[in-house]
Amino acid sequence: MNEQIQQQFPVAYNTINEATKRSGFTMASDVLTCSLLRTLASSKPDGQFLELGTGTGLSTSWILDGMNEKSTLTSIDNDAKFLEIAQSSLGSDKRLKLICTDGEEWVQSNRDKKYDYIFADTWHGKYLLLDEVLAMLNKGGIYIIDDMLPQPNWPEGHHEKAINLVNVLEKRSDLTLTKQVWATGIIVAVKK
Repeated sequence: MNEQIQQQFPVAYNTINEATKRSGFTMASDVLTCSLLRTLASSKPDGQFLELGTGTGLSTSWILDGMNEKSTLTSIDNDAKFLEIAQSSLGSDKRLKLICTDGEEWVQSNRDKKYDYIFADTWHGKYLLLDEVLAMLNKGGIYIIDDMLPQPNWPEGHHEKAINLVNVLEKRSDLTLTKQVWATGIIVAVKK
């Protein structure tokens, strides 16, 4: 019997997805990644969540969908045009704080904050300021990155950066790591 598994989408997903297509934004997280983000978010009740790279809010909607009412999500992006899409569809959620700023500036100014869950979907917290962002992760906290398999929009030389990042993460003694050759290539790490 060949039945297709139906995925439940967050309420705001279709509205954000349509606005994303109209905006020309091409770096949105895929549905498989987003579904995993929601499931992992459910494992951190009353958690403090951080998303570096809001984009238009597609992945943000899934993270929020997995969070309970006492959890909070801070989501950072430096592009006001795309962040406005997230704001218009998700801004009324009291658990969410959307911030338009430079990623490096925000990380350096908030190094004392601690999070139970970090989704690093931009350069900062992934290829830049990795140590600083991982220092913000609580013990038992989850660190997630995607786009670790070759992507059509990767610039020249990016493949080597991704391989180097995986090597750096594998050598860290403070993380338990799982590399998934699935979706766009996901790494999930938990801080020991």
